[in-house]
Amino acid sequence: MRTPRFWQRPPGLRAALLSPLGALYAAATARRMARAGMRADVPVICVGNLVAGGAGKTPAVIALVQMLAARGVAAHVVSRGHGGFEAGPLQVDPARHSAAHVGDEPLLHAAFAPCWVARDRAAGAVAAVDAGAQAIVLDDGFQNPDPAKDLSILVVDAATGFGNGRIIPAGPLREPLSKGLARADLLLLVGEGEVALPPGAPPQIRGHLRPLATGMTWKGLPVFAFAGIGRPEKFFQTLRDLGADIRGTEALADHQPLSPALLKRLGERAAKLSAQPVTTEKDAVRLPPALRGRVLTLPVRLEIEDSAALEAALAKL
Repeated sequence: MRTPRFWQRPPGLRAALLSPLGALYAAATARRMARAGMRADVPVICVGNLVAGGAGKTPAVIALVQMLAARGVAAHVVSRGHGGFEAGPLQVDPARHSAAHVGDEPLLHAAFAPCWVARDRAAGAVAAVDAGAQAIVLDDGFQNPDPAKDLSILVVDAATGFGNGRIIPAGPLREPLSKGLARADLLLLVGEGEVALPPGAPPQIRGHLRPLATGMTWKGLPVFAFAGIGRPEKFFQTLRDLGADIRGTEALADHQPLSPALLKRLGERAAKLSAQPVTTEKDAVRLPPALRGRVLTLPVRLEIEDSAALEAALAKL
């Protein structure tokens, strides 16, 4: 789905009318979180968020497994595998599995660390430990008690924050802000902007998504950009910042399947504009293999400004 625009505006009539449903959503989350989670035999680090839609969890997971690898810790990623049909627990093999099997994000994670998809995250954690994981990085799952977390990092898009502060479907929050912040150990603010936080909020660190140096020259390149991520406009702006000549854009829904009909239409638009198609890494793994050589990809990585608080938290584990 695309996140409704009114989620980012001061609460109005639609938010008020939907608030009773938001209260039911919050109550269901509270009931689920009241249960004690299964405790894994290794540290579990959760990378989650409080809102629906993209905040930067995928690059945060990649940065975290790289930090752990630098410490000599063999971390495995456990993901629900959103968008894939495999229930798991299943270790992702990019040579055998497609995004239709395991989802797009696990395919990206598997390039940096062993990655498991599991609808039952506790079973995924057990499978990872049995396979030699010395730590588990949980991709999402902050609103699920399993497995129990030793360190919870909430990723926040600094430009959009927590929207109108209401609960789904009245707003973007998955649970009341105060309850979510109370369970978090660190807030990772991604991008520029200041987020209003209540007193007693967890310590904050700041990160920025930077294009990965690949030798590609974007300045002046005529491109047609499409993206199916939480906030496609962030991707389009990155291309603008690199000096690309953006002749057209198409914002898709997050994780939207790239059907043959959609790809045909995108290709025709690019040809009509005399532009090179370009997309994100997450979208690229959903492309059919035959098309991947024709669509450029702009990879980005998360750079953390001051990682002292995160390094200290990892050292305690």
